[in-house]
Amino acid sequence: MPPATPELISSRSPRVLAARRLAKRNFRGKERLFLAEGPQAVREAAGHRDAGVHGSAGAATLVELFATPEAAERYADIIGAARDAGARVHLAAEQVVADISTTVTPQGLVGVCRFLDTPFEEILAARPRLVAVLAHVRDPGNAGTVLRCADAAGAEAVVLTDASVDLYNPKAVRASVGSLFHLPVAVGVPVEHAVAALRDTGVRVLAADGAGGRDLDDELDRGTMGGPTAWVFGNEAWGLPEETRALSDAVVRVPIHGKAESLNLATAAAVCLYASARAQRAVGGCRSVTES
Repeated sequence: MPPATPELISSRSPRVLAARRLAKRNFRGKERLFLAEGPQAVREAAGHRDAGVHGSAGAATLVELFATPEAAERYADIIGAARDAGARVHLAAEQVVADISTTVTPQGLVGVCRFLDTPFEEILAARPRLVAVLAHVRDPGNAGTVLRCADAAGAEAVVLTDASVDLYNPKAVRASVGSLFHLPVAVGVPVEHAVAALRDTGVRVLAADGAGGRDLDDELDRGTMGGPTAWVFGNEAWGLPEETRALSDAVVRVPIHGKAESLNLATAAAVCLYASARAQRAVGGCRSVTES
C-alpha cells in the first residue's frame, strides 16, 4: 500500500509558517514553544508531560507533529504515541517538512513542543546530589551535549546561567539527543545565585578549569567526591572568569596524561560528571552508572 497523501502541501500554510517561526529565539520565547526534530526527540517528547500540580501528570509536552507520509509509515509507533498524547498530527509534503526543519538532511518528523524548563527553586527543593551548571556556555551544540552527558551520568539537574545559550536552540535540542526530556533544567539563573543557593543546600561546588589548583585524580584518591556535587563548566573559548572560580569550593582540572593540549568542554564535562557519579555510587552502594 503506498503512503498516504499529505494534507499539507504548501509551506505558506498558517500552521507551517507558525512552526517555521520557532527557529527564531524571539518567537520561541513569545510562544513558549520549540522544535524537536527526528524520531528520537519526537518519541521522547510524545512520552513527556510536565509535573503538573503536586507531582501529578500535567500537560503533554508535544502539541503538534509534522510528518511526511513516508516517515509516518516508518515510525507508526511514534505517530500513535503523539496522537495518544493529544498532539495534532499533520501529514505534510516532504518539502514542507524540510522547510520547517533546521537540519540539512531532515528525517521527516518535526514536533512542536511546550517549554519544559524547571524553576531553579524546585531543583533546590529536590536536594539534588549531582548537578551540571553551564556558566557562559554559548555554543548550542556544546550545551546540548553536556546535557546529554549529565543525563547519562545520572545527574539530577542541569542549570544554564543567564549568560548561556538558549536551551531551546534547535542545535542544542538536537545535541541533547532526547536528554532534554529526561531531567530538570533551569534556565536564566545568575551564576552567583546558582552557586550560593546550591552551597546553601549542602552541595559542594566544583569549578572545572584546565588551570585548576586541584587534580581530579587526587580528589578521587582523597575520597572527597562522594557527597552532593555541582560542577560549573565555563565558556568554550575562555573558560571560567576569575570571579566565577572564586565562588566555588575548589577549582579542579582534568589531568592530561598524554600529549593533548586540552579537552573540549563536552569531553571534560563527561569526565567530571562520571567521576562524581562513580564516587557517589561507591559511597552509597548504588548500581554502576553503566548498568541498564
